[in-house]
Amino acid sequence: MSTLLIALGAFVGYVIAYYTYGRWLAQKIFRLDPEAKTPANAHRDDTDFVPTNKFVLFGHHFTSIAGTGPIVGPAIAVFWGWLPALLWVFFGCIFLGAVQDFSALVLSLRNRGTSIGEIAGRIITPRTRLFFLMILALLNMMVIAVFGLVIASIFSIYPESVLGVWISLPIAILVGLWVHNRGGGILIPSMLALATIYVCVYLGAYHFPITLPPAETFLPWGIGDYLTANGNASVIVWTLLLLVYCFFASVLPVWLLLQPRDFVNSHQLVVAMIVLTLGLGVASIGGQADLFRSAPAVVDFDALPAGAPPIFPFLFIIVACGAISGFHSLVSSGTSSKQLNRETDAQFVGYGGMLLEGALAVMVIAACCAGVGMGKFERVPHDGDPSAYTFQTVTVDDQPLVGRAAWENRYDKTRSWASFSLGHKLGAFVEGSANLVAALGIPLKMAMGLMAVLVACFAATTLDTATRLQRYVLQELAGTIGFKPLANKYFATVVAVVTAGLVAMLPGPTGKLGTGGLILWPLFGAGNQLLAGMALLVAVFYLWRRNRPIWFIVLPTIFLLIMPAWAMLWQMFHVKYGWLVNEKYLLFSVGLIVLFLEGWMLVEGIGVFKRAKGVLEALPPEESKDDEA
Repeated sequence: MSTLLIALGAFVGYVIAYYTYGRWLAQKIFRLDPEAKTPANAHRDDTDFVPTNKFVLFGHHFTSIAGTGPIVGPAIAVFWGWLPALLWVFFGCIFLGAVQDFSALVLSLRNRGTSIGEIAGRIITPRTRLFFLMILALLNMMVIAVFGLVIASIFSIYPESVLGVWISLPIAILVGLWVHNRGGGILIPSMLALATIYVCVYLGAYHFPITLPPAETFLPWGIGDYLTANGNASVIVWTLLLLVYCFFASVLPVWLLLQPRDFVNSHQLVVAMIVLTLGLGVASIGGQADLFRSAPAVVDFDALPAGAPPIFPFLFIIVACGAISGFHSLVSSGTSSKQLNRETDAQFVGYGGMLLEGALAVMVIAACCAGVGMGKFERVPHDGDPSAYTFQTVTVDDQPLVGRAAWENRYDKTRSWASFSLGHKLGAFVEGSANLVAALGIPLKMAMGLMAVLVACFAATTLDTATRLQRYVLQELAGTIGFKPLANKYFATVVAVVTAGLVAMLPGPTGKLGTGGLILWPLFGAGNQLLAGMALLVAVFYLWRRNRPIWFIVLPTIFLLIMPAWAMLWQMFHVKYGWLVNEKYLLFSVGLIVLFLEGWMLVEGIGVFKRAKGVLEALPPEESKDDEA
């Protein structure tokens, strides 16, 4: 029962925060104006700038910021115990994450829908524009390369998820065409689309799990043999197919694919949250799911796996999405600001969207602890048919593996930190949440399919949104460095996809082709949180120039500048596990560059801070004085 009460208490806390702290930010600090003309209306082109119903935009925004971030981060962080992760997710989301997402959205609304990097150049100093945009381009490239790998890995591990994920794309296009051409409401078509996806989840789980044939049977000129010999051919092919999809998703009008697909996915999340909460309630009341008995609240730090980083500062780096993530500022100031119909919708989309992500992260913590503790299962195939399998309870000495034993089996402290693979982290959530869903009487096989499709669909929304964001960043860079071809959306998208694809196809830390995104991925955690600190710094300057209160945002900004820098330096210089001592010179060099650029931007800000008070920045071209309000 305690597990259910903890989850419900967190949900109630988020609702209270929205109607108190969020409203105060919207009305008293940023002074949202219902009559202000948003970029979606001022620059409407029905491709990128599209005035959108706030509920539809909420779906797009939420699914874009969520992805697998609020799943993987908490799934790792419970190594230190569920209590530190839960406290950071709850308070970090309310006072840092939602503030960042909301402020980035408002600033972009008042700057023609440009990115947070472009805005930094106006609000702080012009030099910061180039530095900021370079960092954004690097982070986006890593996101595209790695999230392609994430989804491809899910397809490889959970073949029952493939049909449901891919069928959602043509369905979303049909919904988009229906709404756009006929002017009808989107709710009923999206619910029908969701029902169709669930039918496909059932078909994928019981009849049509999709696995790619051996690469050598369909790739010519010996390419298939080479991929099979030197990497995971299935993951590589899926990744390349996903990148091709990303090109089209980036250049198509948002109303045709991204908006309806993300709106349908938001329904999928709501259904999943309701089902998970009900399952948690049934299992918690019945004593099957018990957070306190399944996992430690705080672990013995001396018993952590070899190479595990210290909880300070890494808790605040590993749990990004769900608490605060710099990538969210790109979504707020990249795609969402170009679609907001009314300025007053920003609280609902920006602040509210982040709170819902926090709620998802709370459920992930419950699934990875209480859910995993409900029991460990393994697949038992039959007759070589990939669809003919059942789940069997894992036993030790003829006793079912449940409770703390099941959790410790999943989070085995005798293994090295590096041995916990991507599939292992995702599996903790998929299997733990499937246990909770199965408590409602839903077959475990179907529950696994539902959760795997949920994870893959969410990762896909982040993947294609990151590609579109990278296109915007590259187009803004084109204006900054004067390279006109890059301003073309098709050329910029090709550059975005090809560069990420090249990185993804390189041999990564394992030496296998198709894992290259993991080479630079260790940089993402600290770099992403440094970006969050810089986004908050831009908001500080915006308010400072307008003589508005900044006390509530200064401490979070300082915190988000210190913790990631501390983590980056630990990774670079640790005497045993650091990149320098282990001759990971590429990681060390790029980390040094990121710290240098961030440090330079901070010095630039400090240099102009005192004289910026009460002095409005120059208005962007074609902008009115409304921004001064």
